[in-house]
Amino acid sequence: MDEYDLCRMEMRAFFGFDTNLNYLISDREIEPSRSPFIQERLEVLYESDSIEGLKEQVDGLKVSAESYKVFCFNKMDLGNTQKIPHPERRAVEREIGLVIDGEPELDNPEIIYGLLLLDGRWYFGEYRISESVWRTHVHKPKSYSTALNTRLARSIVNIGVPVIENVRVIDPCCGIGTVVVEALSMGVTIEGRDISPLVCIGARENLAYFDLDGQITKGPIADVQDHYDVAIIDMPYNIYSHVSKEEEFDIIKQARRIADRVVFITVDSIDNMLGEVGFKILDRCVARKQQFERHVLVCE
Repeated sequence: MDEYDLCRMEMRAFFGFDTNLNYLISDREIEPSRSPFIQERLEVLYESDSIEGLKEQVDGLKVSAESYKVFCFNKMDLGNTQKIPHPERRAVEREIGLVIDGEPELDNPEIIYGLLLLDGRWYFGEYRISESVWRTHVHKPKSYSTALNTRLARSIVNIGVPVIENVRVIDPCCGIGTVVVEALSMGVTIEGRDISPLVCIGARENLAYFDLDGQITKGPIADVQDHYDVAIIDMPYNIYSHVSKEEEFDIIKQARRIADRVVFITVDSIDNMLGEVGFKILDRCVARKQQFERHVLVCE
């Protein structure tokens, strides 16, 4: 799938900007495993224009964990900063590692410290690597071919809910629960709903399979009485959930009623209908898989 634009849209949701570079610097702390596009993160503790200056700052750092190791990020070009060859990376890792007050362990350390050279400046801090949690959700017991893939679903949750705390979310056309699974696995407070009783049973089975505690309710979006901070709606489009333009418009109208912010996923243009009910499109992208396109729109 061509997900370049999706990646940048998620970046804008998380950080307020995007970049063509293969790294970014931000004060916002995002858990790397939340995103299918973030590989690793360095939480900077010290920085200096030289390794010697960095050593002076790191010298005597007491490690609270039982073991540690130092890992240099520069295994590839990072923007204008060229890759550091393997022997040189190992040398600076040892140089910094030797001044840390702790027990070094290369194979299975309790904590990893990252070391990074970027535009002539050295950075040191705690290193976090992403776990592809969404990959495990591919193997759910119930699925259908036209459902969102787990990678796309996870990114869409991040686009709709970049900040998790105190945010209440609903997926009122949840299908077999792909979005709900991804959201719950990240700690998002979300409820699922679908008009099909059989689909609801499948969605509940998927949640139970991954030991996720969430609510799936049967019923149309028109019956939703509560109000939510965010709604995520994959507009029905396949032969199992075909809806007319009138029914599609009603879903959009009901979404305007029940949520302050809505992320729509659609295969057709719905811009006119969004405008008719008073939605403003804040951001958008197209995720492509061969000839198949899904439009992702963030509306308020």
